Amino acid sequence: MRGGAAQPPLIVDLDGTLTPTDTLMESALVLVRKSFWRALMLPLWLVRGRAVLKQELARRVQLDMNGLPWRADFLSYLGEQRAQGRRLILATAAHKDIAESAAAHLGLFDDVLATEGGLNLKGRNKLDAIRRLVGEPFVYAGDSSADLVVWQSASAAVLVGVSAATRSHAERLVPVERDFPAQHMGLRDWASALRVHQWVKNLLVLVPLLTAFSFLDLGHLSHALVAMAAFCLMASGTYLINDMVDIPNDRRHPRKRLRMLASGRMNIPQAVLATIGLLAFGLLLGLSVSIAFAGMMLLYLIMTLSYSLLLKRYVLLDVLSLAALYTVRIVAGSVAIGVSLSTWLLAFSMFLFFCLALVKRCAELMTLKASGRMATTGRDYMVQDLTVLWPMGVASAVGATLVMGLFIQAPETIARFNLPELLWLTMPCLMYWLGRLWIKTSRGEMHDDPVVFALKDRGSRYTVLAVLMVFLLARFWSKGWAL
Repeated sequence: MRGGAAQPPLIVDLDGTLTPTDTLMESALVLVRKSFWRALMLPLWLVRGRAVLKQELARRVQLDMNGLPWRADFLSYLGEQRAQGRRLILATAAHKDIAESAAAHLGLFDDVLATEGGLNLKGRNKLDAIRRLVGEPFVYAGDSSADLVVWQSASAAVLVGVSAATRSHAERLVPVERDFPAQHMGLRDWASALRVHQWVKNLLVLVPLLTAFSFLDLGHLSHALVAMAAFCLMASGTYLINDMVDIPNDRRHPRKRLRMLASGRMNIPQAVLATIGLLAFGLLLGLSVSIAFAGMMLLYLIMTLSYSLLLKRYVLLDVLSLAALYTVRIVAGSVAIGVSLSTWLLAFSMFLFFCLALVKRCAELMTLKASGRMATTGRDYMVQDLTVLWPMGVASAVGATLVMGLFIQAPETIARFNLPELLWLTMPCLMYWLGRLWIKTSRGEMHDDPVVFALKDRGSRYTVLAVLMVFLLARFWSKGWAL
């Protein structure tokens, strides 16, 4: 079977084989992003059959073939086979419009077989279509157990990213011409997909524990730690939802294109199952704290979904939503341990987190500017918006600092702290840290997430530590102690 044109035709699957992603699921996610209300029709279309679902999606959604992840090692092999004169045929259960677009983009195939006219080209239907077109013998390249019925009638198989069980079964049915091993996700890949490094944001759940100076109360401490763990799981689930909805835009972003879903290293079914598990387990943990806290988690989930599906597309509404999501974590922390929140803390958090959200957007626009692009993809921002966003962000930083000053001289603060005058030392720390963030942004040195930057930046870590030390000293310092 090495004689160039004498080789039997090679029939190639699309989803999971040529590309590690699933074009049907990607089309559904694009529709959800374009029109959430129209996406409610998906179950009704599915009831009428998968072929109808694919047809309706193909009418409304056009996938960007340039952005799809392609399996480079397998494409290289197909190029070699075509150069030897072998006939290559794309046979896929995807809709014909998607299949023909993929074939045109790759420029490798002589014919295309795909779902059309109410016939879902999968399993036995695919085998019948292959036989009508090429007869026998033929070689089939696929990736899943659904392809076993085709391999059973093929003269040889090309295995692409199959599971161990599918490989074992296929090898008993047919000789294997080539085997392209699956690219499994490791612990680092899962940590990246779940954005474990972003869990530091959920330390905000502990803020009421610190401001109420209840960290020595074991009951409050245990509730706060469980609450933070629940938010970590919930946040990872919402990150996956956001990444699924944002796949096309992430693929056009210089850094986000490397995310697990955008790059194809994680497939959509994996992300869906992980999301369900994370949200369910997170809510169960939340219920173990209290029903009220679980309600706050549901509020956070609704706000996050609103942000991912709608609000992130609109200028300023997105940064206001991000600021609110940070603040909700603090409110949830107060609910978890049953303490009231100071209005000073709420005002300070809104100014501060609005400032940080604007840092994030300005950093992204600076990256766009450096690359010569003038507008974001999927968000209503342009590079010239920096002239408005920049002073707005700096003003928010000043507002947060002003609120801190008003808090320090408030009667309730003076009554609560043993040495409230010491709190004035937090003012230069806060001004230094926020000013540093904006200077780094202007230099193009800011990560697109200021929280991640603060974790890695030594100056930021020392500043936050100094503020915490000042608060503890101001609270517990005895006026009778010698200075």
